[in-house]
Amino acid sequence: MAVDIRLANTRVKKTDPDVDELQHLVTPGDVITTDAGFMRGHGTFMDSDKLHASVAGVVERVNKLICVNPLKTRYHGEVGDVIVGRIIDVAQKRWRVEAHSKLHSILLLSSVNLPGGELRKRSEEDERRMRDYLVEGDLISAEVQSVYSDGSLSLHTRSLKYGKLGQGVLVRVSPSLVRRRKTHFHNLPCGASIILGNNGYIWISPTVNEDTDNTGGFTQSMQPVQRVDREVIARLRNCVVAMANNRMMLFDTSVLYTFEASQKYAIKELLKPEVQDEVVSLARQRLETES
Repeated sequence: MAVDIRLANTRVKKTDPDVDELQHLVTPGDVITTDAGFMRGHGTFMDSDKLHASVAGVVERVNKLICVNPLKTRYHGEVGDVIVGRIIDVAQKRWRVEAHSKLHSILLLSSVNLPGGELRKRSEEDERRMRDYLVEGDLISAEVQSVYSDGSLSLHTRSLKYGKLGQGVLVRVSPSLVRRRKTHFHNLPCGASIILGNNGYIWISPTVNEDTDNTGGFTQSMQPVQRVDREVIARLRNCVVAMANNRMMLFDTSVLYTFEASQKYAIKELLKPEVQDEVVSLARQRLETES
């Protein structure tokens, strides 16, 4: 059996000079501007009348406000964000959720749909049965309902599209790579569903039937996944990893273009750095052509 062995120091990491973001990358201590007319935003500090970067990231200017968005950071939630999280604790009338943020998020018992989407006031019996709904280790999709003063998040799953996740693959990327869109739930034409969580957690699963699968309940489908679906999910997972490694923004179109560009390679070949570079470069060129 042939084995492909590579030395880390022989890998050449290619950069794309056409990517606009690379022209605005800064490292801690870099001078962003000496113009005193600009306002200092997050990720910056003033020293000797010069505006410096305090983190490594991309400079963003909004009118006279200058910020630096870190390339790698914990998730800072905003109301309305879609997230994918993992239950880590069942407490009194609430679940604690790990959502890639600095503090654990909270999902209140009153903020979930009861099985079958039933809406009514929660009783003591519901509180005693909380572990029948969600337990430690369960993955869920949810929406940020509010942000507490300490930065922790309050979540809800009241819409039928949210709730416990069944069979699929979880991919973790930097939250800065997930583009904010109107919807983060997508049934891709390649034959899989994807949830692009604003918190950088990407969930890939067999295609979701919105009429029958979005029940708002707490049951998981444990039916065997067909081989063809598993192959699509595995390819899609490797494409997302390739995009993250090459700092490419993730949204439905970019993911689909990367998936289509990867078709000439075997699934396992997408783990090679040079193949990832080529596939992502082809997807970028297609996006630029159509923009």
